[in-house]
Amino acid sequence: MTAKLPTPVVLENDVVRLEPLTLAHVPDLFAAGGGDDEVWRWLGAPAPRSEQELGKIALGLIDDDKHIPFAVVLKGSGRATGWTTYADVPGFNESVEIGWTWYGRAVWRTAVNTACKLLLIDHAFELGYNRVLLKTDVLNLRSQNAIKRIGGLHEGTLRRHRKRPDGTWRDTVYFGILIEEWPEHRARLDR
Repeated sequence: MTAKLPTPVVLENDVVRLEPLTLAHVPDLFAAGGGDDEVWRWLGAPAPRSEQELGKIALGLIDDDKHIPFAVVLKGSGRATGWTTYADVPGFNESVEIGWTWYGRAVWRTAVNTACKLLLIDHAFELGYNRVLLKTDVLNLRSQNAIKRIGGLHEGTLRRHRKRPDGTWRDTVYFGILIEEWPEHRARLDR
């Protein structure tokens, strides 16, 4: 049996609230990272140059059946600063992927990414998944280090996995966290 994607929910802790992504989030999201080539450097779409372009990208995630997108809303300001998704992993039993994640530069190197991953990983395992998959561009060392910090174990690299928006080929690095590994990583992150 292939695992099914979770249903959209609101997840929150003292740092962020993850809520189902809607077009109402687009103005905040564009202010946080629209038009910023560095924010969008590793994503599968070029940096949007207008709220309308960002809305089209968001609508593509909202309407497809392979992602459950969440707006990342800062608890302090109530404003969306990025998004993240659960993604379908066809062929992997009881697995779910966390990906298509970006945050505005203002929250880079803060508690936001860790807070989001704690919510998403906890929720996935509470729902009965036994493995969480995370992947990134082989050149995106910042993301690879962040994934390793939360407990992701390198599982392999798919060469020439897909084309980047600039037409070059992306090698994709895969990381996984198993349900039995998570309590130790979770405890370490809580400390």
